[in-house]
Amino acid sequence: MKQSVLFIVFFSLTVCCAAQRTKAKKEIAGTEIKIPMTPAYWEFDTSVTEFVTYKNTNVIKGKDGKGFQVFLKNEIFSEGTIEFDVELSGMGFPGINFRMSEDRKNGENFYIRSFGPVQPEARNTLQYAALIDGMSIWDLSDEYQAGAAVYQNKWNHIKLVISGKQMKAYVNDMNKPALIVPELEGRRDSGSISLSGNVVYANLVIKPNATEGLGPEAGYISTCNDTRYLRSWMINAPKDFPFGKEIIMPLPSMYGKLNTSELPDSTTQWMPIQAESRGIVNLSRIYGHKENDSRRMAWLKTTIQSDKVQEKTLRLGFSDEVWVFINGQMLYVDKNYFGTPQQKSGGRCTVENTSFKLPLKEGENEILIGLANYFYGWGVVARLDDMDGIKIFR
Repeated sequence: MKQSVLFIVFFSLTVCCAAQRTKAKKEIAGTEIKIPMTPAYWEFDTSVTEFVTYKNTNVIKGKDGKGFQVFLKNEIFSEGTIEFDVELSGMGFPGINFRMSEDRKNGENFYIRSFGPVQPEARNTLQYAALIDGMSIWDLSDEYQAGAAVYQNKWNHIKLVISGKQMKAYVNDMNKPALIVPELEGRRDSGSISLSGNVVYANLVIKPNATEGLGPEAGYISTCNDTRYLRSWMINAPKDFPFGKEIIMPLPSMYGKLNTSELPDSTTQWMPIQAESRGIVNLSRIYGHKENDSRRMAWLKTTIQSDKVQEKTLRLGFSDEVWVFINGQMLYVDKNYFGTPQQKSGGRCTVENTSFKLPLKEGENEILIGLANYFYGWGVVARLDDMDGIKIFR
């Protein structure tokens, strides 16, 4: 009898505590934090930033149209809703960083590509990219772009709904998200917030835990179901590879002197690396960023087994340079330098960058790729056109 009474008391306390926790969570979810656009709430550079009254509203803007970045003090954001107004007054990439690390090198970045009036059909108006080691990996994030009706010289209302791995971004039209990110790639659960650009910001509101029913698990990404992607690779540690240097490889010679080679050999140290959800093998994730446009090169290799002699089309995306070998023989060399006539897909790494035939022998075929990079994200994505008669080692 005494045990039954104790159980009832314990059960009642448990239910009561659970109800209190639920109530507390609902109260937090209903909280609206209006962030004053006044100096006391922000960390900023006084030489480029000013807090003024504009259109009867307290705002943050750049001095004389200069670009700026301001960091919100004493507020750690995990998930919920962030809303603000922005007037596009200059050219650049104004936006918001959230879940930023203490050193401000890692987090998530949503921004507007602002270079004058645009049509809603323009795909690159809104963009999302993770921040890794102080660098945006925008050029590895081609899927995370969208169009929107964006106004010039008047307020644009932005609403971000963030839940766990997912984000929905609304721009002016609050009934339909303009950009959906099914899997945030910054890999942080919480952090600080900053605003940047040569624009005018007003009316920042944070609603913690107000996720509007958006689930925290990563959403659907079509590439996850696509077996044609080459996802399992081996990689060696990157080396500095200054501009002007090329890969030394064995080549035929009528004089018999070209015998040296810098290709990997039996002494090369390898470690496994897997493609991420979108099929990108993201070297930036593990090797970070180097300052001063330092060019680096690493080797990647994988194996394809073919049940016969055949050719397969390989679609390849890369940032910035590739040297492709099959079974020890050079097959393809290319560059994808942003801002040059040679750039592909706007300098982004996508499977639309290039394609070529793989001459496969019966049995195992080694694909070896030298991948060099100096500019923003460092990665490669590879996909076969079909898998008939093919086995990939995973």
